Amino acid sequence: MSNNWKNILISPNHTIQEVLKIIDSEALQLSLVVDADNRLLGTVTDGDIRRALIKNISLSQPISEIMFTSPTVVEVTTPRAKVLELMNARKLHSIPIIDNGVVVGLETIHSVTQKKKHDNPVFLMAGGFGKRLRPLTNSCPKPLLKVGGKPILETVLLQFIKSGFHQFYISTHYLPEMIREYFGDGSNWGISINYVHEDEPLGTGGALGLLPTNLNDLPIIVMNGDVLTKVDIEALLTFHNKHKANATICVREYEYQVPFGVIESEGHAIKSMIEKPVHRYHVNAGIYVVNRQIVNEVNTNEVIDMPTLLERYLDKGVLMFPFHDYWLDIGRIDDFKRAQIDIENLDFQNE
Repeated sequence: MSNNWKNILISPNHTIQEVLKIIDSEALQLSLVVDADNRLLGTVTDGDIRRALIKNISLSQPISEIMFTSPTVVEVTTPRAKVLELMNARKLHSIPIIDNGVVVGLETIHSVTQKKKHDNPVFLMAGGFGKRLRPLTNSCPKPLLKVGGKPILETVLLQFIKSGFHQFYISTHYLPEMIREYFGDGSNWGISINYVHEDEPLGTGGALGLLPTNLNDLPIIVMNGDVLTKVDIEALLTFHNKHKANATICVREYEYQVPFGVIESEGHAIKSMIEKPVHRYHVNAGIYVVNRQIVNEVNTNEVIDMPTLLERYLDKGVLMFPFHDYWLDIGRIDDFKRAQIDIENLDFQNE
């Protein structure tokens, strides 16, 4: 996102000449016309001004006379990849970012293609026994099972690295030496990896209590190490920060169809009959963003899973982040077989 976008905000009463000077001084090739509440009314480019001059429109006229009133915009939560796709499709150099109609930024082709760096710690859970995947996990921890030629956990790691994250913590318990030997300190990927070891299984929530106390004060991303997903982690983090949440849980919609006709009754009287109704639920996807306060309040060696931990904070700002991107929890042999097909079709390896 451009850092000087506020300098190009103008009112519809600015003259064409005034706007021309702003465009020239800020070198972004456009200005954003907004009302008193910063709601976007239109855009003006240097090309719009050139065309106005060709038509002999006076430079003293208000910019509202020549502004473009239907510009392409994106919402603040739009993933960078989709912004770039839109820019390429419409041959745009910049797109205003809005939140319910209010301008909150400007994405440029330079900023959207420039790799961002996030200092948020990423905590990956890799200590499980993988019992439902036996015999595959008899001598190999589940996160090291290979899908598409790479360990599951490496694919997870690469997705985060692609999004600009570089500080990682991995929790271990079952066959920890194999995970440490494979990933080391992360230098092979240009990142930092530290490990926390659970002498006894503590659950996803309890493992947070083993994190070092000197972490930075940024929200921590927590994810199960056996999940393949295309969820936009940056959009998740933006959502969490924007809404000032204490914790955010990624959720997926899950459908269950009753295979029979359902009868609703009062006593012996039938009130309604619904044939094979479909029930829809939001289910936990095993991906979280949590603030440091929550981590600090987990006792050392406390045994607790993440949902139970977050139940303590339901009245203190726990939000859900629904997403529709690819997601697969590799918990069973059938999931493992499906992952081998999906990873090729979705091109995880070559991004």
